[in-house]
Amino acid sequence: MCELLGFSARYEMDIHEYLKEFFSHGINHPHGWGMMRENHGRTEIIKEAVSSSESKKISKIIAETSPQKNTLAHIRLATVGSIKIDNCHPYSQTDYSGRSWMLIHNGTIYSGKQLMKHMHTQIGDTDSERISLALLDEINQKQPRTAKQRFDIVDDFVVSLSKRNKLNLMIYDGELLYVHQNMQDTLYYKSENDSIVFSTKPLDNRSWNPYPMVQLYAFHAGKKVFEGTKHTHIFVPALGYITEMDAMNI
Repeated sequence: MCELLGFSARYEMDIHEYLKEFFSHGINHPHGWGMMRENHGRTEIIKEAVSSSESKKISKIIAETSPQKNTLAHIRLATVGSIKIDNCHPYSQTDYSGRSWMLIHNGTIYSGKQLMKHMHTQIGDTDSERISLALLDEINQKQPRTAKQRFDIVDDFVVSLSKRNKLNLMIYDGELLYVHQNMQDTLYYKSENDSIVFSTKPLDNRSWNPYPMVQLYAFHAGKKVFEGTKHTHIFVPALGYITEMDAMNI
């Protein structure tokens, strides 16, 4: 299982300790790491197709990371796709309006016809990259003009794709951070001082809360701004197959 980290804050905040702890988990996720960070007014993505625990440059990158408002990070345990930098997250796509969409994913896609056409056009060979490309299709087709319109498109997309798939993901569009979980006890959050951090596993000994199941939320400046459709597409791994269960019964 890959691990995800997302951060949203009103003011720039030091997240070095979160990054250090998160990337130390790379010993169990040896197939690559990546991070989206803000650097002197621009957003950049850094990736390596090696374990973050063995990287020769990650300590320097963490040390040089300035206080952040928005960050994504990912460590990879490959289930679909080979071990190469093109298969490391975050994935970044640019829509017709010039807006960049960055995505990290923890899960596996078993069903999703809207993704299949991208098997022949993607750069790497992961199902996660195909998610980012299919989402871009939706955005370009509907051309939203407002943040709420963008959220509604992402919500519809996530609800549809989460059926029969493990879809823990985070998406950042330059303004909103979208977060979704549909596998029990695989995402947590901590909110304090006008900031909120999300992680597959708690990153310190303070109080972390289980992230809500089967509902997309969007955050801006450390606060929840939109909430999506409460669906019933819970992913339950059992003997190599998945089961859809009513969320109200879990």
